[in-house]
Amino acid sequence: MARYTKEDIFRIVEEEDVAFIRLQFCDIFGIPKNIAIAASKLESALNNECMFDGVSVEGFMRSDESDMYLYPDLDSFEIYPWRPQSGKVARMFCNVYTADGKPFAGDSRNVLHEVVKRAKDMGLNFKINPEPEFFLFDYDDDGQPTTKTHERGGYFDVAPADQGENVRRDIILNLEEMGFDISSSHHEIAPAQHEIDFKEEDAERTADMIMTFRMAVKTIAKKHGLYATFMPKPVEGIPGSGMHINIIAEDENGKNVFCGEGEKLSDTAKHFIAGILAHVKGMTLVTNPVVNSYKRLVPGYDAPVNVSWSSLSANRSALIRIPSNRGNGTRIELRNPDATCNPYLAIALILAAGMDGISKKLTPPAEVSGNNENGLETLPLTLGEALSAYQADPFVKEILGDAIYTKILEAKNKEWKDFRTCVTQWEVGKYLNLF
Repeated sequence: MARYTKEDIFRIVEEEDVAFIRLQFCDIFGIPKNIAIAASKLESALNNECMFDGVSVEGFMRSDESDMYLYPDLDSFEIYPWRPQSGKVARMFCNVYTADGKPFAGDSRNVLHEVVKRAKDMGLNFKINPEPEFFLFDYDDDGQPTTKTHERGGYFDVAPADQGENVRRDIILNLEEMGFDISSSHHEIAPAQHEIDFKEEDAERTADMIMTFRMAVKTIAKKHGLYATFMPKPVEGIPGSGMHINIIAEDENGKNVFCGEGEKLSDTAKHFIAGILAHVKGMTLVTNPVVNSYKRLVPGYDAPVNVSWSSLSANRSALIRIPSNRGNGTRIELRNPDATCNPYLAIALILAAGMDGISKKLTPPAEVSGNNENGLETLPLTLGEALSAYQADPFVKEILGDAIYTKILEAKNKEWKDFRTCVTQWEVGKYLNLF
């Protein structure tokens, strides 16, 4: 059921003194883009008449046209609470269409929408609960971000050891004004590292919320004189930041289909797990999309390395684990993604892989017990290995579509080449005096 009508939007804009509306979308790498319009142009936008040139947006330009149209999602209308309260700023997420009125093949939001439609055809509704982590660092005297911090807080510490407590509080209060249901927040393992979790929502809304979350965290941190980064491994020798993805699957009556008899995992859950494990290596280029992602996925830093699963909630080394909450709370937690991913594409691939397992009734490998994972397959160790795995799994191309698949491949091949030709300070320090 729709949340807002056009009339609702007009009324809210007038009553709340909204001066500008951001029509927001993202490129294929999840980098937010927008066109800002004055309230006087709202009618044109709501009639899907707002056009932009896609030539400069990563992955957007087609060979035969560059004109794109933004179709606002009315239900995504929200006012930014951190902006001035006189002449407020609101936003709506938009779907991207071509000049001939068809969904644009390079619109990642549409990729997720199609996967959700496929799930509904199977009688499934997926809810997603992400766990994004981030660092709060200092700026230097020139106003540039650094990887330095004055705090030495650790897991679940409180003030004064946790110097980001007030920042997190401000972030949460702002997000709650935008309809977020925040479940918890805490200081993470590393100094200056934090986590804020929000309750599960339908898959498409969750992806929108992740986009909003990243913007809110960065904006509000800057107001406090700190730089927020979702970079997976900004500092060597300490744990990196991930974004675990928790998945709940319900049938048409709202029953959790991952919960079997006696609160054990259902066969559906096991098929879903098997599907993810079958495709996870090919998906890693999307769930962990940058060179730095693979500096986090190493042994010894509370991040998964092997392709494995465990129903023991205490097993923190498994790629997939099953949290202890059972019954309607039964969920599957995938632990390798990080917050540099495009959430629409990452969630689309994860859900599609699980549904592939359900459709084919795949059987997962034996689950691991304890933290002994010797002899298992590993996730890609570098962006280069992720590129190879991406190309080796045709399923990934099927879900992303030719346009997005090819653009990601081209861009990430270039990124990997750029990195391989870069001489790092580690190499200089290691070899300069030896040879």
